[in-house]
Amino acid sequence: MISQTLLIAARPFGGRLDAARVCAAIAEGLRDGGWQADLCPIDVEPVDGAVVLVRSPEFDARMRGARAIVIAEPRLDERTLAGTVAFELATRARQSGVPAYAVTGEDDLDSFDARILDLQTILVARTHRSLELAGRKLAELV
Repeated sequence: MISQTLLIAARPFGGRLDAARVCAAIAEGLRDGGWQADLCPIDVEPVDGAVVLVRSPEFDARMRGARAIVIAEPRLDERTLAGTVAFELATRARQSGVPAYAVTGEDDLDSFDARILDLQTILVARTHRSLELAGRKLAELV
């Protein structure tokens, strides 16, 4: 049986959109589409806790138990390919055979870079409302 849960791993989008609020907004849209969400806000520095989080057995189990992972990153660009949280999450998902989708405030990746990250879809959203709409769109795509 395929899981009806999507894991949302989000970093802060700045201002009033801390990682928990980004997760909650996307999850609200997913719920409207019939999906459950496992929320994983990431408020730690990329070099410190995020890599540890990604490599933790608990995170791996949560990700493998989900239908897909949604990586919410404030900006995706060429630097995203060099050891950032998004890169670590996308790599871990690919290694585990879990499809990865992205929601970002700014998408500056070209199609080749997006392919390197093995992202199924990249949606752009900057506000609570647009993050919720991105969750609804993901509910249709997954």
